[in-house]
Amino acid sequence: MPTERVITTVEAIRETLAQALRDRPEVFLLGEGVADPTGIFGTTKGLVDEFGPERVIEMPVAENGLTGIAIGSALMGRRPVMTHQRVDFALLSIEQLFNAAAKSCYVTNGRHRVPFTVRMVIGRGWGQGPQHSQSLEALFAHIPGLKVVMPSTPYEFKGLLHGAIDDDNPVIFIEHRWLHYVSGPVPPERYAIPLTGPRLVEQGGRATVVANSYMVLEAIRASAALAKVGCPVDVIDLRVLRPFDPTLIVESVRRTGRLVVCDTGWQLFGIGSEIIAAVAERAFDALKKPVVRIGLPDHPTPSSLALAESYYPGSGDIVDAIGKLCDLPAAAIAAARAEVIAARRGIPIDKPDPAFKGPF
Repeated sequence: MPTERVITTVEAIRETLAQALRDRPEVFLLGEGVADPTGIFGTTKGLVDEFGPERVIEMPVAENGLTGIAIGSALMGRRPVMTHQRVDFALLSIEQLFNAAAKSCYVTNGRHRVPFTVRMVIGRGWGQGPQHSQSLEALFAHIPGLKVVMPSTPYEFKGLLHGAIDDDNPVIFIEHRWLHYVSGPVPPERYAIPLTGPRLVEQGGRATVVANSYMVLEAIRASAALAKVGCPVDVIDLRVLRPFDPTLIVESVRRTGRLVVCDTGWQLFGIGSEIIAAVAERAFDALKKPVVRIGLPDHPTPSSLALAESYYPGSGDIVDAIGKLCDLPAAAIAAARAEVIAARRGIPIDKPDPAFKGPF
């Protein structure tokens, strides 16, 4: 049996973009830094040398303008892939995304499509603070006409990015910077994952944990520690925020009767709230305990490491929430929490694990 190929998320994204450029002449890349030697954290590194500056287009600092160019080209039959090195930069192009890209198909009764993929990087660390490390996925997921994707593994990044580029609708493809150096098995051949809904990562039965993006890794760490104290849980990766399909989540809650949602964004008015509403509408009678939301507190992102340590939730918070929901003994909760804390001992708060190559 051949050994599975293991690569990083960065390598998976770059491979996907190269395959799309080779396979589809209508695909092109544009953005601030796509042709830079560092290549958007390495995800577009060297592609301009292979495909040329007409298909890997370096753009000036004019986010609204370059978004309009991309939308126009998509309407004319091209498939642009635009990249923002920070999701915050995309705020300058919201009018184009919300009023042109998201609505063109609707207002033309389907005559005009906008096959347009927008990569946006979110994340934390390195003291980026309130204007360069926000998680704004709920903002984009609120808009009908946009699809929103948040992968968590290299395999999902490649498959969902191919799926986004193939899709005839505008897709917001959100990458957490702490996931760029996570490694995992990824087939070398081209494959596309449909942008349809969540996936079951682990099945345990005592509680349901729904997470997105980087918080999936924190949920998996918490799940492993809880399983050792006799509390295995279901872990669900939301991965596709819009279109929103809660079917798998509702089925899990009907088995477990307990729900914890773990959001990369703010707790109030976030993705977690929508998940909870869907469960309440469809499976309220199955809930044995009140649901728990885990997300960012209600204030801007701090730059200080001292403040960041208490600002961002992690696997310890998930352990505490599930332990209380499942009525675990205090000693069991403490043992599971000690394990997840020990796993991070010696790793700075602004790094997810030793594999991370930040700050950029």
